[in-house]
Amino acid sequence: MAIWVPDLSNRDGPKYLRIVEAMAEDIATGRLPAGTRLPPHRELAYQLGISPNTTSRAYAEAVKRALLKGEVGRGTFVRAINADPAQAEPETLRRTDSGPIDLSRNLPMPGFSEPHIRRVMSDIASDAGLRSLLDYQTDTDLAHHREAGQMWLATCGVDADLECVVPVVGGQHGILSILMALLQPGDLLLAEALTYTPVLAMAARLDLQTGAVAMDAEGVVPESFEAWCREANPKAFYLTPTLQAPTTITLSEARRLRIAEIADRYGIVLIEDDVFGPLKRDKSAPIAQAAPDTTIYVTSLSKTVAPGLRVGFLKAPGKFAPALHQSVNLSVWMTPPMTLEVASRLIKDGRAAKLTEHQQRTAMHRQQIVQRVLGADAIPDVSEGFHVWMPLPEGWRADVFSAECARLGVRVSEGRSFAMNVGDAPEAIRICVSHEPNEDRLKRGLAMISSVLQQKPSGTSLVI
Repeated sequence: MAIWVPDLSNRDGPKYLRIVEAMAEDIATGRLPAGTRLPPHRELAYQLGISPNTTSRAYAEAVKRALLKGEVGRGTFVRAINADPAQAEPETLRRTDSGPIDLSRNLPMPGFSEPHIRRVMSDIASDAGLRSLLDYQTDTDLAHHREAGQMWLATCGVDADLECVVPVVGGQHGILSILMALLQPGDLLLAEALTYTPVLAMAARLDLQTGAVAMDAEGVVPESFEAWCREANPKAFYLTPTLQAPTTITLSEARRLRIAEIADRYGIVLIEDDVFGPLKRDKSAPIAQAAPDTTIYVTSLSKTVAPGLRVGFLKAPGKFAPALHQSVNLSVWMTPPMTLEVASRLIKDGRAAKLTEHQQRTAMHRQQIVQRVLGADAIPDVSEGFHVWMPLPEGWRADVFSAECARLGVRVSEGRSFAMNVGDAPEAIRICVSHEPNEDRLKRGLAMISSVLQQKPSGTSLVI
């Protein structure tokens, strides 16, 4: 492999930081995959025509920012983009009461649904219809499940004809099904500048182009969306208007209507991800209500009822429904009837709504804990979801801040993890409040973050 040489053109600041910035971009874009061995700092200095002290300082800074790791006798290697600097354990969604405190996972509180699901499963086990749930099903067989989806969509503020309801295996599968059904290789998919990163992985797998729609303090900027529509011929726009991940922003009614109008005028498909919508008590109507002919609405029970059920629903314009059903059939043949039956019974008897209210109360309680521990200066507004977006004080870099948190034993997500263009990543972190079921662990993790906030950003003293 050819020696890696960073592109330092069009960059400002000290040379060692320009090297680090170029390195971060090349890691984020895949030019420097995890595990790549970098050239010795003296060799890189020779290639760049600069002092070895400068490249040594750049490598040291990159190690501190958790971009690189040094191995005695072997060299310096690229870390995985979201690797924990402590390398304590493999990535996992498992919740534990020991080890690092994980405030990086945006999951709901566990345990609320267990007694309700236990009761529903007991009823199903004694029901004469159990046998049919264990066999292959057709859309006709599952009509009563789509009726439950219609009811759930209504609680989200979306009117849907029965033939427009498409059951899916959670919201993520729903998004993938949409992209598979409606976009072709080479098509342009837009997303918010800070977005749900699995969508970008899906786009890469499907060989789609992607474009970042600008955001401001009020969320996605309609003028930026319109500029893309006017100049680049996008096929679809994926966005999260309510409790946006990672920023927690909820779009105003005016912006929703403006985006709906632009999409309708240019014939752009809107993919409205509203999995957090049920957590928000006071919000504007979904975009799908204003633009029913151009918007595919995505909802799920994973964030409010039980993540393990893996049940979600799409509301599609009638013209797209057949293609979406075919896409679901292609990917999983059918949404599992057993889990759909559990979800349907929870929806129809009102328990899904009660579980959602429980999650709302718990999320608000934990959001208030975050504000008390970190202070109103750091967290001026209390959100209603499972995550907090914290812009960092001047002088802090998000990668250095998250690495310092990891050193203390608490995991957070840095802004660049969500940025479509790494160069536009804000110096901010996302803190998730509900992955840790033990409230004391949450408070301890927040106290560690608070202690880092009290520090002054430090320079690097590490030498490779």
